[in-house]
Amino acid sequence: MPYIRIWIHLIFSTKNRDKIISTELRPKLLTHIRDNATKKEIYIDFINCIEDHCHILISLGASQSISEVARLIKGESSNWINKNKMLKIKFSWQGEYIGVSVGESQVNRVREYIKNQEEHHRRKKFSEEYDLFLKKYGFKKLG
Repeated sequence: MPYIRIWIHLIFSTKNRDKIISTELRPKLLTHIRDNATKKEIYIDFINCIEDHCHILISLGASQSISEVARLIKGESSNWINKNKMLKIKFSWQGEYIGVSVGESQVNRVREYIKNQEEHHRRKKFSEEYDLFLKKYGFKKLG
């Protein structure tokens, strides 16, 4: 059996960054994402969402890719919201996402960052945060 620890900070937003994850929907969504991830053997260490995006700290398994994990989490959760008519409109996640590696020494710091999203976004909009992540990690913004 391989012993692997690859930490990924995954960030993705609602389609068009619409602020549609209500305070009522949020705990149900977080629980559902965790439960579904467990069934699919995706290890979620920490997760938090606010009205327009999610942050998840994941430890990838030996045969998992970031794209596969993102697809499984995003696709299934949007399907679940729509199937259960949890919103009056059709829900979907934005196609793009950010997935960055996290060193073992930074795991607690990332957990705290994810945990404090509400406070963090009182000072900074998600679009600003997203652009800072792109710049920090040297990504080129498409379009």
